[in-house]
Amino acid sequence: MAELKNILAATDLSSNSSQAIDRGFLLAKASGAHFTIMHAVGIDALAPLRELLGDNADAVSEKILEEATGRLSEFVSDSPVKDDVPAELHIERGLAGSVIPVFVESEGTDLILLGAHGSGFLQRMLLGSTASRLLRKSKCPVLVVKQEAHKAYKRVLIAVDFSPGSEATIRIAREIAPSADIVLLHIFDVPFEGKMQYAGVSEDLIHQYRIEARARATQQLHELAESTGLATGDYSGLVIHGDATRSIIELEEKYRCDLVVMGKHGTHVTEELLLGSVTKRVLAESRSDVLVVVDKRQPDILRITP
Repeated sequence: MAELKNILAATDLSSNSSQAIDRGFLLAKASGAHFTIMHAVGIDALAPLRELLGDNADAVSEKILEEATGRLSEFVSDSPVKDDVPAELHIERGLAGSVIPVFVESEGTDLILLGAHGSGFLQRMLLGSTASRLLRKSKCPVLVVKQEAHKAYKRVLIAVDFSPGSEATIRIAREIAPSADIVLLHIFDVPFEGKMQYAGVSEDLIHQYRIEARARATQQLHELAESTGLATGDYSGLVIHGDATRSIIELEEKYRCDLVVMGKHGTHVTEELLLGSVTKRVLAESRSDVLVVVDKRQPDILRITP
């Protein structure tokens, strides 16, 4: 199992982003990973003013960077869980959605942590431009932190679809929450069920197809768990027929999960940010933290849990 070696928490110095920093300290302490805390300063916004500022432009830029460095240092020092965990503070010039992916690629980052922004209808419409951009572009797992981080995760809900990336999804979840109870979930449907109903196929026959599909999926779920080193007593397996988002949200609450883990395929996933997509809706509606794991081996298309 690959280990977490480099963790990055990106902060805009808002109160919401402090939760991501706290979670980063906890994960770094548990894993021994190198922990970097980054704040991006959109200093390129000064470009249109350079002609007006003249010779003072560089001095103004440096003053902004100096102030940002001081604010970041003070912000991190307020973390209640940092203990003696070392953290590298990093100020980056540019917009967060652009500079963070470049930094992640160059530094070999294994995990990005972000704070969730907004609530209610606004959060459902827009998770946050930086988070949305990173979820589109990131080639490594992104952990969106919503809850205050005081202790390790206790129960994790992992949604899998049996694609090649499902194993990686389970493995990274176990790295992030090694002592947590695991609820392993697969949500299935019956191919062409709607068309069969339209064609007049009896409900009894469709029900039989569901039973057979559930049995196949249950067997696959246990085989997947075994392939990742999970013994029978290490997890609870659930195979459900129904709406993916509603099922995930209901089970998250029923089992009192504090982390939901999902996979995405490829890195060009504009569709994933549409209001009706499973990932965006879970990110908006869940109360727990959400980890999105990238399967880089798949084509650049959206294929979250069926």
